[in-house]
Amino acid sequence: MGPVPADQGNLMTAVVIPCYKVRETILQVITDIGPEVDLIVLVDDACPDGTAAYVESHCRDPRVQIIRHDRNRGVGGAVITGYRAGIKAGADILVKVDGDGQMDTSLIPLLIRPIKNGVADYTKGNRFFFLETLACMPKKRLIGNAILSFMNKFSSGYWKIFDPTNGYTAIHASIAARLPLEKISERYFFESDMLFRLNTLRAVVIDIPMHARYGDEVSNLVIRDIIGEFFGKHIRNTFKRFFYNYYLRGMSVASVELPLGALLFVFGCIFGLYHWVISISSGAPATAGTVMIAGLSILTGLQLLLSFIGTDMASEPIHAAHLTSLGVTHKKDSI
Repeated sequence: MGPVPADQGNLMTAVVIPCYKVRETILQVITDIGPEVDLIVLVDDACPDGTAAYVESHCRDPRVQIIRHDRNRGVGGAVITGYRAGIKAGADILVKVDGDGQMDTSLIPLLIRPIKNGVADYTKGNRFFFLETLACMPKKRLIGNAILSFMNKFSSGYWKIFDPTNGYTAIHASIAARLPLEKISERYFFESDMLFRLNTLRAVVIDIPMHARYGDEVSNLVIRDIIGEFFGKHIRNTFKRFFYNYYLRGMSVASVELPLGALLFVFGCIFGLYHWVISISSGAPATAGTVMIAGLSILTGLQLLLSFIGTDMASEPIHAAHLTSLGVTHKKDSI
């Protein structure tokens, strides 16, 4: 049988725009948002240049709803506020767009289409798909995003997803409503933490290819300042996800492969290093048995760990979780 798309009828779409120091570009961003969007939630994150007041004075788009934060909560905190407002307004799909003009709003239909068709619960941009356009991306961002993408695969479980810090996203409102929004990181780790949380709901995530678009703006995100913080949080989320998926919710062969493989690998490394030091200090070569124990432990442990990773990659969600909450069943469709 061929793919069977899920018919969800007309879905209300809301765009959430977190605003901080985007006064010069925000009006053009709003103007560029097409008629496929029913509601625009602008969240002024205690912006020092008064973005909310500026929009109120110069924008006549009836779709715009303005929310003000009395203190700066970061981009994640602003998006969470926008999500809650969109859900309260009855939106079915929530799209996040930055107010700095970097995101091409003509791509919104591409972002929401897989969700409308029942193929995905969450879609996000991927600036790494078109290799010929990567030349315009600052090299520091390119390298930093590549490193963060690799770490995110372990912590989120979405092995096919790249560019995890890309903030151009869309989510089905029923999935957003099921997320523990109060627990999600409110600042730069927001997008990566979202992917981890989505995996705990078994949500389907799809990358949408997009061109990297950079102007003369100065990014507030400095890779060298956040790489350590991101590394620690990715390690934390990785252990949490492994515990949730392989020990709390159920057990499989992978539940044995992970601890046994790690134990054998670490034992082999320590055992081999210990006897290597003794051999160097005493001048007597290690016995064949000692070398064999160390080597077999390392190789067996590595094989078990690779088998676990293979199982983890194969367990990536493939059926949209939001359809389950709507009582709809389907086969996976193409974009």
